[in-house]
Amino acid sequence: MDFLKGHGTENDFVILPDPGVDIDLTPELVVALCDRRAGIGGDGVLRVARAGELLDAGVLGALPEGVAREDWFMDYRNSDGSIAEMCGNGVRVFAHFLAANALVTGEEFTVGSRAGGKPVRVHHAGPETAEVSVAMGAPRVYGDSSAGVDGRDLAGIAVDVGNPHLACVVPGLTVEDLLALDVASAPTFDHGLFPHGTNVEVLTPLADGAVHMRVHERGSGETRSCGTGTVAAAVAALHAADRDTGVVDVHVPGGIVTVTVEADGAVLRGPSRIVASGTAHL
Repeated sequence: MDFLKGHGTENDFVILPDPGVDIDLTPELVVALCDRRAGIGGDGVLRVARAGELLDAGVLGALPEGVAREDWFMDYRNSDGSIAEMCGNGVRVFAHFLAANALVTGEEFTVGSRAGGKPVRVHHAGPETAEVSVAMGAPRVYGDSSAGVDGRDLAGIAVDVGNPHLACVVPGLTVEDLLALDVASAPTFDHGLFPHGTNVEVLTPLADGAVHMRVHERGSGETRSCGTGTVAAAVAALHAADRDTGVVDVHVPGGIVTVTVEADGAVLRGPSRIVASGTAHL
């Protein structure tokens, strides 16, 4: 099984080119691939195939909104084997792979996901590095809630970015305080509001156009970055500052991304790196 390894701000993925949808991508195989000791290691798996091939193979029951049969589709799986609707960092790495391997023409194209078609722009792409913007759609705030993190009850807002998030802006939280929090342990949350689980972001208040964030991802645990999480964090930070729109630099343990929130949607811009390729025997 041929693979590549890539990451977006150190949110890392095993990339599986599978144009014929020949791989039986079971949860057990995903877990084995993502195992950092006995496998390749990663926060998730990105299968690369066209949407029509995945539909014909029964991987997709229907084409999501905005996705055509000929679009390349990011079949994303969390490291625990579960299926996720969307992954913002994953889309950037996926688009980088497509551009670097001449599987698309032009710098703008659509990447299919279970959350719908995501227009992307590849600002530049080489074999190893790229800079990519992803139109993430319009984030939807749908309630106030709280998360239990490291023995603290943190108020936040529920944000739908194609997948669920609980983004908690903590008044007075410093970068040092944020780094000291135990975000790796599973947070508690309202299962009534989040029946299928949620990603939880903890972040500092907006200052000089920037926030610092850590995240516990549903199905993966704490990761070095979460693309949709940075969008949710930007929305929450602006909301806490009584603003609906703006540009926010989001600092995560793996680097920095820029989120632009406008009335009609959000754009996530950041780097991608492809660091290895090989053959897996799992």
